[in-house]
Amino acid sequence: MISWRKHYKKGLIAIGLLLSTSASIYGQGDPANGEKLFKANCTACHALDKQVVGPALKGVVERLKSEQGLDTEWLHKWIKDNKALRASGDKYANEVFEKYNKTEMQVFPNLTDKDIDDILEYTTNPPAPVAAVAETPAQGAPAAGTPANNTTSSIVIISLLAIAALLVWILVKLRQLVKLGQSDDLAGLNETRVKSFSEIYEKYHYIGKGLLAVLAILATYGVWNWIMWIGVYKGYKPEQPIYFSHKIHAGENKIDCQLCHSSAKYGKVSEIPSMNVCMNCHRTISEYNGKYLEPGKDKAFYDGEIKKIYEATGWDSEKQQYTGKTTPVEWTRIHNMPDFVYFNHSQHVVAGEQAIINSFNKKNPDNKIDVVCKACHGKIDTMNVVQMANDFTMGWCIECHRTTEVDMNNGYNKEYFKNLHEKLKKQYPQDGGKITVDAIGGLECGKCHY
Repeated sequence: MISWRKHYKKGLIAIGLLLSTSASIYGQGDPANGEKLFKANCTACHALDKQVVGPALKGVVERLKSEQGLDTEWLHKWIKDNKALRASGDKYANEVFEKYNKTEMQVFPNLTDKDIDDILEYTTNPPAPVAAVAETPAQGAPAAGTPANNTTSSIVIISLLAIAALLVWILVKLRQLVKLGQSDDLAGLNETRVKSFSEIYEKYHYIGKGLLAVLAILATYGVWNWIMWIGVYKGYKPEQPIYFSHKIHAGENKIDCQLCHSSAKYGKVSEIPSMNVCMNCHRTISEYNGKYLEPGKDKAFYDGEIKKIYEATGWDSEKQQYTGKTTPVEWTRIHNMPDFVYFNHSQHVVAGEQAIINSFNKKNPDNKIDVVCKACHGKIDTMNVVQMANDFTMGWCIECHRTTEVDMNNGYNKEYFKNLHEKLKKQYPQDGGKITVDAIGGLECGKCHY
């Protein structure tokens, strides 16, 4: 009896040790911190539930233990320096390397054992995803589908009542005229009435000529105003074949403008990024998991737009390879200068960057910008659909050249414009010798026109 109790006690201890060892696989880390580390270090090549560049990692700890008999110590070695692990002759490490097309995994010597435990805990017990919340109107703003304010409604009602009153008055007058036509008084009235247009003109020709002159002036102004606004499309925002929200990319995710529009900094034209640029990120981002949703759109909508990128580039997300079947995307151009206008992006983005930002913020203290692109294109990082934010007329450009001060603390400008600087100090003492772009040739026709 004593022997049986002794073995029973040892059995309980063994089971407890086994359970505690098993629990340590799943409970060593902090899944919340692991999620942050996973997104920062792993999402370029891995996802939890599907293969990307590397295998799906959900349940990798349990899978590795059951299939290969390997514990978390092996994973620590693999994550920190998989090259060294392969070089040591580890069989499974080399099998994984061969299986995934000899694609080398990045080494992470900077991750501590605690960091790796947190990541593994996240892959074992990922937190439940937080549902994306659609953007709601600002506090105090009217809900969609309701009038902007009561004042507008009141004006409409008053206008309709005034029109109704005018119609009633006209009906009354017409009734009076009908009665008048049926009386003897009408004959006497006809005798005093002017019989022809020539008599009217002869009697009121000064007034007539004055009215004709006014009409001619108004017509001329109207035609001139119409001509001057040909080609001005402020507010133009066409639909594109693939929906692209700058608010999500540049606003929510803080992606730098020049990561996609790289030629804006070093070239004349800021080209439309190729689909390969999109695939730099979307090769591994096949679905939208952001918290922001534009009103009227859901996660399925954004996922569908990502699939359009795959169709255009011929990317098979399941096999993680290109099919070779591509489809051109016919983007609709928004900003376009006339052929006779020369505009160099690099001259403004590089040479004039700080001067333009300083000038804009000085003129708009309540609407400051932090990126030079916003001075011309508006706050792109708040736009779901890009639109022309300014007129882009000749007068608009000239006004900018007249008010943007050149940075004379720049070593090149300070030396190159030394004599001009001294001359302007004497010529414009009230301005303290400030040099604006127009003073260094910014208004010369040949600078902007061929």
